[in-house]
This record gives sequence, structure tokens and C-alpha cells, in this order.
Amino acid sequence: MKKTLLSLGIIAAAAAAPVQAEYLYGWGDVSLNYLDWSKGTEERNGGFKNDFMFLELEGGAGFTWGELYGFADFEFQDGNPAGDSSAMAMSTKGSIAVKTGVEELRFYAQTYSTENQGFHARNTVAGLSYNFSGDAWYFNPFVGFHYTNTGGFADMNGGMFGWVTGYNFNLGEQKFSITNWHESEFARADEYVANSGETDDLSYNGALAAWWHATSEISTGVQYRYAHNKLGQNQTDNAIIYTVKYNF
Repeated sequence: MKKTLLSLGIIAAAAAAPVQAEYLYGWGDVSLNYLDWSKGTEERNGGFKNDFMFLELEGGAGFTWGELYGFADFEFQDGNPAGDSSAMAMSTKGSIAVKTGVEELRFYAQTYSTENQGFHARNTVAGLSYNFSGDAWYFNPFVGFHYTNTGGFADMNGGMFGWVTGYNFNLGEQKFSITNWHESEFARADEYVANSGETDDLSYNGALAAWWHATSEISTGVQYRYAHNKLGQNQTDNAIIYTVKYNF
């Protein structure tokens, strides 16, 4: 966890000085979430995956040169991969997209890490992304080389492609949106697959969400969380996440 916080601090410090004069927009929120694994997921994982609450800090910003995004999740779990009866886990993600000058094409990089007592994993991707958007929608796909650092494995690990997408709409005077993030790893290293508990070189992982923006400050939503051949297992995991969010 200390390494993750240090990395985030270094990134923030490095980015702050050059981008302030080129700032276009920014946003942030804090949310309280409850993740409820399906009964089938809990049974398949033999009690390894338990329902839990987590607090999330999230934000993003746009500049003349591109975009930044990041979040930090503080997870109050009843169990963890080390076998302890209770634990605080932390997951963080940061991404940067730098305009190439060719339409909406970006150089893209992201890093995601999760840390628990006795367990850590970091996945880093570097490649390209593209920004498609309209008045009420956006679709930002990416693809890149994938590096994994976790227990027993630290090396190049094939590639990853994915996207973030969303659609905003009104019903009467109420504001709503639908969003989806998705990631698929491919051509993963045999050594990683053998070490991870997953059984194939292809995986997918993401969430589909429906949001009600009750006011400019308060949003609430339901997210369908899914993962296949990912999260340390070789089948399909799914869960519902209930979220209440305060927007800055």
C-alpha cells in the first residue's frame, strides 16, 4: 500500500506543474459502495469471495494536451488471499491519454493495482486510445502492451484492449446515464496463467452501470460487475454493486 501511495504522489507531483496553465475541466466524487457477489460466485470460489463495502475517491481532468483519470478504493473486507479473518484492502488506478495531433488519437497508459495483507498485483498497459463522442455519448477504446507484477510473476504478459463508454439522457426532468468499462487481456504468458489460478490466455473484466443523478451533487446507481477467467479463477464471477455518490 505504501508503494502505491508513493507512486500516486510522484505522478501527481510530476503532472501538476506543467498542466495548470492548460487546464480545461475537472471533476471528482466520493462514493460509498456495497458489493454483493452472486450466490454462484461465492459457491464456485469456496468462500474465498465475500460481500464487502468500499469507499471510493475518483476524479479526472482535461487539458489541451489530453486527459487524466484516477481512483482509489478502500475495501472493508471480511477475508483476503492471505487467509486472515478481516482486512483492509486497497485498489488504485491511474490513466493518462496524450493527444497525438492526429484527429482524436491518443498515446495511452494506465496502471491498476490491488494490495491486501499478503497479496499484491499490478497491471500496467501502454498503447493507443481514441476518443469518439457526441452531444450525449462517448466511447473511448484502447489497446496496448500489458505488464503484470504479482506474486511469482513479473514480466510482459501479452496485451490488453478495452473501453469506457457512456450515454446521458433525461426522463422528464430527471437526469440519468448508462456507463460501461471493459478490459480483456489476451496472449497472456503461460507462466502467468499457471501461477494465477486462471486457465486461458484470454480474459474479460468490467462493469455495466445505470445512474440516477438526483441533484448536481448526489448520484446513486446499480452496477453489474463481471469477470471471466480473471480475479484468480477460471470461470465467470458476477456481482451487483450498490452506490451512493457525492459529486464535487
